[in-house]
Amino acid sequence: MRTTSTAERVSDVTAAALSAFPSLAASSPDHRADLLRRLAQVVEEHRAELVSVADGETHIGAARLHAEVDRTRFQLAAFADVITDGAYLDVVVDRPVDGPPPAGRPDLRRMLTPLGPVAVFAASNFPFAFSVLGGDTASALAAGCPVVVKAHEGHPELSALTCALAADVLPDGVLSLVTGRDAGRALVVDPNITAVGFTGSGAGGRALFDLATGRPDPIPFYGELGSVNPVVVTPAAVAARGEEVAKAFVASFTLGSGQLCTKPGLLFLPAGHGLDEVLRRAVTQVAPSQLLGPWIRDGYLAAVRALARRRGVREIVPLPEQTQDAVSPSLFGTSAATLGEELVAECFGPSALVVEYNSADDLLAALAAVPPSLAAAVHGEAGDDLAATVLGAVRTGRVVWNGWPTGVAVTAAMHHGGPWPATTAPLHTSVGASAIDRWLRPVAYQDMPDELLPPPLRRDNPWHLPRRVDGEWTRRPA
Repeated sequence: MRTTSTAERVSDVTAAALSAFPSLAASSPDHRADLLRRLAQVVEEHRAELVSVADGETHIGAARLHAEVDRTRFQLAAFADVITDGAYLDVVVDRPVDGPPPAGRPDLRRMLTPLGPVAVFAASNFPFAFSVLGGDTASALAAGCPVVVKAHEGHPELSALTCALAADVLPDGVLSLVTGRDAGRALVVDPNITAVGFTGSGAGGRALFDLATGRPDPIPFYGELGSVNPVVVTPAAVAARGEEVAKAFVASFTLGSGQLCTKPGLLFLPAGHGLDEVLRRAVTQVAPSQLLGPWIRDGYLAAVRALARRRGVREIVPLPEQTQDAVSPSLFGTSAATLGEELVAECFGPSALVVEYNSADDLLAALAAVPPSLAAAVHGEAGDDLAATVLGAVRTGRVVWNGWPTGVAVTAAMHHGGPWPATTAPLHTSVGASAIDRWLRPVAYQDMPDELLPPPLRRDNPWHLPRRVDGEWTRRPA
C-alpha cells in the first residue's frame, strides 16, 4: 500500500467516477441520505478493527480515535440530514405562484447542481474525520459527486480498509482510492476531476493549488493549509484569571500533541504578566508523546531548535534532548516589538510562542504581522475596550471569546476557513453544513418544459423540497 498508484490506475478510477456521476447526481436526496447513513453504520460496526489499525499507524491513542470515529459517523449522518431538508439546493422559482409570468419576463427557475467527480486529499492528523470517509467525502457524496481519495502516507492500511468497507455500501465508481504523491498530482490535473478538497501543509497545498488553477480548464481547489491561530489576553483578563488562562492555554496547545490545525501557536500577554512560572509548571507536567510519524517528529525538532536560536527569543520551557520517538512540549517567549515573519510560521507539534506587548498600539502592530488564521481567540472582561479593539483587528475565519480555538464543532453555523494562507478559498468552510456548497454550482433554466426540468424545479415539486417562489419560501407546487 505504500507504493504509488500508476498513471493508469488514476485514469481508470477517474473514468469510473465520471461513469458513476450521472446516476448519483440524478438520485434523490433521500437515496443519497440512505447511503450516508449506511456508511455511518458500517463505520460503527467495524469500529474496533478500524481504531486498532489507526492506532498502529498513527500513535494517536485509542481514546481520541474512538472520539474521531464518533465525529465521522456524526458528519455522515449530519449531511444526510442536510440534503433531506433540501434547502441546500437553494431552489428559486422566479414567477408568480398562479398564472403566467408578466409580459416580457421569462419563466426562470434556478438550483444548485453537483460539479462532477472530485478529488479529496486525506490529512495525516485526522485519519477518520479528514480522511477516506471524512467531512470532504461526506459533503461531496451528499452533493451528488463521486469522490477519488488520495490516501495519506501516514495511514495507508486504514485508508484501504475504510475504502473496502465503503465499497460494500456504495455503487461502483462512487468512491475510489489512489496512493502516492505522483498519483496525487496526476489526480489534480486529470480532466475528469472537477474540484479538489485538500487538508495539509502550506507548501504541498500551494503546489497542488497551482496545478489546479494552471490546468487548461482550471478547477476549484479548496485547500486548508494550516494556521498559527493567535490568542490575545488583555490586562483585565490577566488580573481576573491569569493563572486559569495560562493553564488552559497549555492544555490547548499540547492537545493532540500539538498536531491540530487549530492549535494556538501564539499567546499575546501584557508585559509584566507574571505567568512564566505557571506556564512552565503546566508544560513540564505534560508527558512526552509520539507524533504521527518520523517526518513530523523531525520537522518539529528542527523547527523548535531553530526558534530557540532566533535573536530576541527566550526559552520558557526548553526542549530537552530526545532519546526516543516520543517528544516533549516546549514554550518560548519574545516581545511584540521583535515579532516578525520568521517567528509567526506554524510549528506542527507541541510548541508555542508567548508574545509580550507593552501597549494597545504595540499589540495591534504585532497582530498585523500575524498571517490570517483559521481561528483566533480573545480573552477579556466585560467592558474591556482593548478586547473590543482586538476583535476587530484579528484576521481569521472564526473568532473565539474567552475560549480556545482547538476543537471545531460540526454545525450549520461553523466556518472552518480563513483568508490566505490559512486556506485557498476563504468564502468556504471544510467543516459544517455549508461545506457542501463547495461541490455545487448554480444553473438557471429559462422557459423550460416541465418534463425537462430537474425534479425540484418541476411544477408539482415531486421531492417536496423547499423553494423560494417570488421571494417566499414554500414547499407547495409552483
